[in-house]
Amino acid sequence: MESVIGLHWIDVLIIVIYMVGSLVLGSYCTRYVDSAEDFFTAGKSLPFWAIGFSIVTSDIGATDFVAVSGAAYKYGVAAANFDWMGSMPAMVVAAFVFVPYFWRSGVFTIPEFLGRRYNSAVQFINGLIWAWLLFIGLAMMLWITADKLIFTILGWDRYAVVWMTALITGFYTTTGGLTAVVFTDVVQLIVMYVGGFGLLALTVWEVGGWGSLTTQVLAKGPEYANHFTLLLPNDTTTPFPWTGIVFGLGVVMAIAYMSGNQVVVQRTLGARSEWDAKGGMLFAGLLKSMIPLMVALPGLCAVVLVPHLDNPDRAVPEMIRLLMPAGLRGLMFAALFAALMSHISAQLNSTATITITDIVGQIRKWFGKPAMTEKVAVLWGRSATVFFIIVSAALAKPIGDQESIYVFSQMLLSLFQGPIFAILLLGIMWPRANSAGALAALCIGVPFCFILNFTPGVFTISDPFLYVAMYSFLLSLVVTVVVSLLTKPEPADKIRGLTWGSVVLSAEAQAALNDQIGER
Repeated sequence: MESVIGLHWIDVLIIVIYMVGSLVLGSYCTRYVDSAEDFFTAGKSLPFWAIGFSIVTSDIGATDFVAVSGAAYKYGVAAANFDWMGSMPAMVVAAFVFVPYFWRSGVFTIPEFLGRRYNSAVQFINGLIWAWLLFIGLAMMLWITADKLIFTILGWDRYAVVWMTALITGFYTTTGGLTAVVFTDVVQLIVMYVGGFGLLALTVWEVGGWGSLTTQVLAKGPEYANHFTLLLPNDTTTPFPWTGIVFGLGVVMAIAYMSGNQVVVQRTLGARSEWDAKGGMLFAGLLKSMIPLMVALPGLCAVVLVPHLDNPDRAVPEMIRLLMPAGLRGLMFAALFAALMSHISAQLNSTATITITDIVGQIRKWFGKPAMTEKVAVLWGRSATVFFIIVSAALAKPIGDQESIYVFSQMLLSLFQGPIFAILLLGIMWPRANSAGALAALCIGVPFCFILNFTPGVFTISDPFLYVAMYSFLLSLVVTVVVSLLTKPEPADKIRGLTWGSVVLSAEAQAALNDQIGER
């Protein structure tokens, strides 16, 4: 018995159970939201395993199931570096250097730390940058769900799916805050792993195993000669030269992403202890190590199974439609939808947090308004969540209709991550860094990123985002150091408790910082 939408009844049942379950679990978490800390950081009650599950689920929704598979289809296994070299080492650094500091400092957001360390202008500018980046990512994910996934598999109307997805994720994110997002992520990751490894097994079986896959792909012509090369030559025309992967990705973008991205860090800020915060990040790194097997390899198999696709991002959805049997198709459909929906809810929650803490909060302070009460902060947070989900749904197509979602998303990050990571790193590690240096680095470093990326002839490759991140990071480091040395240092009282050593090692500084948090 086939349904009118092309799915077997058992597929429809699996999808309905998943959707209803997500709504019920998200609604249940509403009872735990009584304060701003509950809404934005889950009341600091999250265990390490939930943090690890949530970090992976919210991250792989955008860049793996659809986009990394598409990148592997077009460029080869080099795309897997964004989960191996670009995630695991950086997550170890984040766990032992940045996460303990952020958890002990008690901040809600990364821009909030930068505001305390430097000044309100640096906080406000960073808040605007991250709110804009997260909003763009939110709109992109809505369009991926509707166009690349559901339309490709089922042929449903794209705009109807955008609003359906916005309604479901917006509901439980608005009502339950970070608690709802994290605990729905736990269920979603389990669904993703079962469906993802099911797809991997089926596609590898269909191509006849690894040996047959390499033979068939390489036989397609010289343009596929490097499809199984993990580190591509420096003169490659693809976006993944080995120098960019090792230095631009491994040293700059990966650490900046895992240590300075609000979507990732916000989960550790909700940990019930410092141990859980560090353990959650390390556990996420372990889970992340298996992701390329689940997503990049099916992308390579698609070169054989569904060749000549106009858009590489449609590779995995097309294989689901053509190859998977009843029951498994519904499970995999739910897994893909879980990945994308999780990323949407994570982006939505973090966008609202930054907007209220770092944009609205700073504007109120500049106009002499008192700090928001707990009740008002939760109301503002929920209102911002509703606003962003509605606007992103309305603008989903013009923002998300890109030829390669993965390359486009990495390009956007590269325009800002170098300067932001430079002032974040120096702010923690170097007490002499001051607000003038940080502001100069932002004002010089960000325009420098745009110049590097959009000036023809600067780089030989078409998408030089890895080099942009690397060179802008180095420039911003130099600018921060030089300007800081040429201007007055920050008063000792101002930065007390705001450098890594003083927060982690000094009980006196920690007590002073706790007093600041209590006055927020």
